[in-house]
Amino acid sequence: MEQYDEDGVYMQQEDDWDRDLLLDPAWEKQQRKTFTAWCNSHLRKAGTQIDNIEEDFRDGLKLMLLLEVISGERLAKPERGKMRVHKISNVNKALDFIASKGVKLVSIGAEEIVDGNAKMTLGMIWTIILRFAIQDISVEETSAKEGLLLWCQRKTAPYKNVNIQNFHISWKDGLGFCALIHRHRPELIDYGKLRKDDPMTNLNTAFDVAEKYLDIPKMLDAEDLLSTLRPDEKAVMTYVSCYYHAFSGKQKAETAANRICKVLAVNQENEQLMEDYEKLASDLLEWIRRTIPWLENRAPENTMAAMQQKLEDFRDYRRQHKPPKVQEKCQLEINFNTLQTKLRLSNRPAFMPSEGKMVSDIANAWGSLEGAEKGYEEWLLNEIRRLERLDHLAEKFRQKAAIHEAWTDGKEEMLNQRDYETATLSEIKALLKKHEAFESDLAAHQDRVEQIAAIAQELNELDYYDSPSVNARCQRICDQWDALGALTGKRSEALQRTEKLLETIDQLYLEFAKRAAPFNNWMEGAMEDLQDTFIVHTIEEIQGLSSAHEQFKATLPDADKERQAILGIHNEIAKIVQTYHVNMAGTNPYTTINPQEINTKWDKVRQLVPQRDQALIEEHARQQNNERLRRQFATQANVIGPWIQTKMEEIGRISIEMHGTLEDQLNHLRQYEKSIVNYKPKIDQLEVDHQEIQAALIFDNKHTNYTMEHIRVGWEQLLTTIARTINEIENQILTRDAKGISQEQLNEFRASFNHFDRKKTGVMDMDDFKKCLISLGYNMGEAEFARIMSIVDPNRLGVVTFQAFIDFMSRETADTDTADQVIASFKVLAGDKNYILADELRRELPPDQAEYCIARMAPYTGPDGVPGALDYMSFSTALYGESDL
Repeated sequence: MEQYDEDGVYMQQEDDWDRDLLLDPAWEKQQRKTFTAWCNSHLRKAGTQIDNIEEDFRDGLKLMLLLEVISGERLAKPERGKMRVHKISNVNKALDFIASKGVKLVSIGAEEIVDGNAKMTLGMIWTIILRFAIQDISVEETSAKEGLLLWCQRKTAPYKNVNIQNFHISWKDGLGFCALIHRHRPELIDYGKLRKDDPMTNLNTAFDVAEKYLDIPKMLDAEDLLSTLRPDEKAVMTYVSCYYHAFSGKQKAETAANRICKVLAVNQENEQLMEDYEKLASDLLEWIRRTIPWLENRAPENTMAAMQQKLEDFRDYRRQHKPPKVQEKCQLEINFNTLQTKLRLSNRPAFMPSEGKMVSDIANAWGSLEGAEKGYEEWLLNEIRRLERLDHLAEKFRQKAAIHEAWTDGKEEMLNQRDYETATLSEIKALLKKHEAFESDLAAHQDRVEQIAAIAQELNELDYYDSPSVNARCQRICDQWDALGALTGKRSEALQRTEKLLETIDQLYLEFAKRAAPFNNWMEGAMEDLQDTFIVHTIEEIQGLSSAHEQFKATLPDADKERQAILGIHNEIAKIVQTYHVNMAGTNPYTTINPQEINTKWDKVRQLVPQRDQALIEEHARQQNNERLRRQFATQANVIGPWIQTKMEEIGRISIEMHGTLEDQLNHLRQYEKSIVNYKPKIDQLEVDHQEIQAALIFDNKHTNYTMEHIRVGWEQLLTTIARTINEIENQILTRDAKGISQEQLNEFRASFNHFDRKKTGVMDMDDFKKCLISLGYNMGEAEFARIMSIVDPNRLGVVTFQAFIDFMSRETADTDTADQVIASFKVLAGDKNYILADELRRELPPDQAEYCIARMAPYTGPDGVPGALDYMSFSTALYGESDL
């Protein structure tokens, strides 16, 4: 709590700034930075600033300037001298000004400030901050430090992870500063992205935003706050007070708005009272308007119960409905007087209700209501007595009518009986005698019917309320009386119709039999067809079955009409039997088919139709799925198949084109091989689709000419072709290196080969090869050409590959020294002989090379019949094969 002396002068707490109290170095550092920044935030308004808080205030000039800026008042003219006495004088002027503002300085003198005492200087600045930045803060009847703390708590209450309880550790995580900024300027900080476990980011964010957008200088360092267990309270309080003052303008606007709201609240309350009066007056007048016609209504009711209910309603009106309205009338007058008093106290014009809603208007309407009540109850009692007299006469009518109705009860049923339809002739005669006795009894009751009619006429003349009911009952009795006479004649006629009815029924039985038989045969055939199984393989087949089924379904309405016609015959028979109660013994004599059997089979047909529909739908769905699988497979196969063919053609072109060295072609082919291998997943996916097709038992596919076997064979051929082509290039490299063939020679060989490869298949047939040799200068007969073909086509396939071609050309174009070298080698090994023996070879050559030559010497026989001996030609052939060597 802030302390004040007995005169109400603010006192700095001595325990804050005791001369002998040593500040914590970390706190002192924080205070220096904070207080310096705070002073500069005000001094910059005067175009200056301080760098060292204890040095720059020693002469008192900037101290006086600081006080003038923050107070808005002029201080005494400062001394401009440089002597100590001038500085002390300026500092004393500043301290006197502080004291004039109600601040009692304790233990702070001008000499300490002039001497640059850091603790005293910081204490003085803190005193200034308390007086001019914190003391005037007031929040909910608390002020200064407590007011500032309460303000912070109120502003940060809605924010997660923010709990402001003091001005030191509560601010270390930086969320408190960010919450204050976000509360007043939410667009400056995205509070939702802040984390409590990252205080350094939070503090720097708040300090940077406050400096950039709120004009609050950085008075604290995030590192200093986090490096101390308890940050300096005064430094934090000074910095937080800047937030308060930065947002105080908005708070003052809120205070002004609250005042306006209070005024508006009073006005709204008065307006609400006016609205309540208007509504209450309107409701009361409306109730009076509705009630008066009800009280003035003298229309008599028709029944005693209705009149008694009217009397009870009137008594309820007196007991329940009117008393609340009396209270509302009284409350309306009270509200009117209260409203007029409030308006008068608020210096507002008196309230004038709407036209017709004045208190006097309500009083007049109330008087009319009470006038309408007079005589209403007496009229009700008189009317009840009149109804009692009418009820007595009506009761007499009901008694006589009841006696007559009891006698006639069952007479119509007796006359309407069809017992004569099953009776014999003797039974019919007995019924006729009984009928004559009934006619005599009917005539004896004629007087009672006339008495009933006379009473009904009297009630009509007296205007009885229930005259329609009396008349209706009387009319029913008269009508029934006439009906009984008519039924007597009808019963006699019915006896004569019985014989004729039996003949009609027999004709209907015969017609039923003629039409039921063919219809029964049709239903049995339909049931057989509907239960017939089907096997289809294409969607067109199932569509054909569906179309035929739809055509069958189209015949069902006509069939149903025929069924209804057949059943109509039976129903007509049953109707005659039921209507005239004809006794029919046995069943239809012309057929064993009955309506129940027809309906059972028809229901079976109707039951089988949707089952057939469902079966066709399911099969159609299965065929659609099969079609989807076909299209799915075909879509991929139609891509993969041409792709394989294209790759085969591209490999063929690569193998015959001359682009770069053989090594370049080899690298190109290996990269090409890698791209082909990378295509394998699509082949695998096609295999999966093929498995689905096989699982669905699909055996054909019109959407593609490719089968999985075609794709597999093509893929294997593609892999084999690329591998063989790579091998051919590798062999060409070996041949080139072994024979010393230059790249230019290879290119010439390739150009010649490609020129005569007319089909561009990568091989030459025998005719093309022969033309190629002739173009190269060979003049040969058929034998020589056959010898050359045995070299280039040892398997006798009828074609020459490029590898075989360059092997042949390399032999033909080899260095001419080869023959001389062979001759020299042969003479060295043979010595004086003209042949060589196997032992000589083993002695002169390395073992593996010697055995190689000996193995090739085996088929040859040397000169003079020496086995295993070789002359020069045999030796050359054994080493190099048959050639011109």
